[in-house]
Amino acid sequence: MAMLWKFMRVAKYSKTALAPKIKVRGIPTHSRHSSSKSVPSDFAANTPSSNTVEVLGKAYPQDDYSNVTEKILSKVGKNLHNKKHHPLWLIKEQVKDHFYKQYIGRRGTPLFSVYDGLSPVVTIQQNFDSLLIPQNHASRRKEDNYYLNRDHMLRAHTSAHQWDLIHSGLDAFLAVGDVYRRDTIDNTHYPVFHQMEGVRLFSCHELFSNIKDGEGLQLFEQGHRTAHKQECHTMEAVRLVEFNLKQVLTKLMTHIFGDGLQVRWVDCYFPFTHPSFEMEINFQGEWLEVLGCGVMEQQLVNSAGAQDKIGWAFGLGLERLAMILYDIPDIRLFWSEDERFLKQFIVPHIWQKIKFQPLSRYPPLINDISFWLPSETYSKNDFYDLARTIGGDLIEKVVLVDEFTHPKTQKVSHCYRIIYRHPERTLTQDEVHRIHQAIEESAVRELGVEGRF
Repeated sequence: MAMLWKFMRVAKYSKTALAPKIKVRGIPTHSRHSSSKSVPSDFAANTPSSNTVEVLGKAYPQDDYSNVTEKILSKVGKNLHNKKHHPLWLIKEQVKDHFYKQYIGRRGTPLFSVYDGLSPVVTIQQNFDSLLIPQNHASRRKEDNYYLNRDHMLRAHTSAHQWDLIHSGLDAFLAVGDVYRRDTIDNTHYPVFHQMEGVRLFSCHELFSNIKDGEGLQLFEQGHRTAHKQECHTMEAVRLVEFNLKQVLTKLMTHIFGDGLQVRWVDCYFPFTHPSFEMEINFQGEWLEVLGCGVMEQQLVNSAGAQDKIGWAFGLGLERLAMILYDIPDIRLFWSEDERFLKQFIVPHIWQKIKFQPLSRYPPLINDISFWLPSETYSKNDFYDLARTIGGDLIEKVVLVDEFTHPKTQKVSHCYRIIYRHPERTLTQDEVHRIHQAIEESAVRELGVEGRF
């Protein structure tokens, strides 16, 4: 579930293979990574030559909200979570296997159904409105999302499918897919990553059937919203749903990481789950956030047609779990086509223990870029997106290292440090210089900054 906007991101890297053909604003093209022989000279996504963008065979008209880049579109349809023996596939299959075996329906079949092929192109209604996210909520900003236009976007979370799946009559399901967000650049963040959504709804009988003298207990009341419950829920119902949710997730994490795992819960609040929690595990002496969860907003459940039920939802990042479980240090490696990486995950069964053996650590090349910001609104994510578009996965990290305001003109200057490191070979200073120069030129041309280089 995407109530956590801090989930681990996944980096994609393709050594030489071309991506599937994609039409960006009417121009057939192939996405490829920068190399010493090919450095993009401009910010392709912001130089439209027609008024449509094509994704997965369907054209979408552009408008003032369109901001998806060619490089991001080249990632759509890769579906690493469905590629056999990929580490993300292994994690997905482990979670599926656990839920299939642990939770059985009345007819002896798995209680939870799994949906891992849903389109990443969703409507704004699906991604935000159906989840009761307010119109002015920060999560809707163009700076944080990839919009095809004002009506469609690349999903920012698998929660975008909650309402539709509940409306179809489902009470228990897992939804898995790639999600897209504009974000910072480092070894744990990337604009394309993978989430797994879990939802479970309970009728009054299902929730209270095993409770002694539970016949008189009810799911709903006319009360008041507090920090502990929604106004329409009874306290008994909320406590049981919370208990069930935490028990389910604790069992899942213990099953994946082993006995003795320490779990703690941190209270938090999100607009479409209440009350809400973040789950943290103690792994090798460090507390790590692994997922977010909570009691579903009843208004959402009601609008989807399940008015007589109460439920929970959770969301976890597959990259987060894989990096912890397999000790993978760089999130870009998930998209490597290097056999030294991929063959480590070809195992006879999904539960076999794997300890990732690092590839050779190639030296980084570091370059700074400084510029005066334009007078109008400037977003750091715009610069990060521009750098990604040009440098691709050759960029390991971008950090804002200095911010300066001129005492007389009040103009603001930013200095970013860009760390270049290829995950599979040594970069040359010459090829990095050409990429860095292209970023400088594009920042001036596309973002309206005034260079100090």
